[in-house]
Amino acid sequence: METKLTLRLKKNVIDRAKRYANDHETSLSKLIENYLSAITMESKAVMKISPLVQSLSGVIQLSKDEDTKVKYHEHLNEKYL
Repeated sequence: METKLTLRLKKNVIDRAKRYANDHETSLSKLIENYLSAITMESKAVMKISPLVQSLSGVIQLSKDEDTKVKYHEHLNEKYL
């Protein structure tokens, strides 16, 4: 069920939002609905991983006996000391 909502916003904010919505081929109502839906979503929702990040997954191969925290600490010591 859809319900009407009245908002009071600064004119320049509305104008910029309308341009943004138009540039992204959507309505201002849909834009606001999507935003409110996103910020009120329960934290248990599964976050989608972008294709770029997914393609980078597994690029670095570490042996099982390497301690990543020790390696990172060594790296920082070499870099900054």
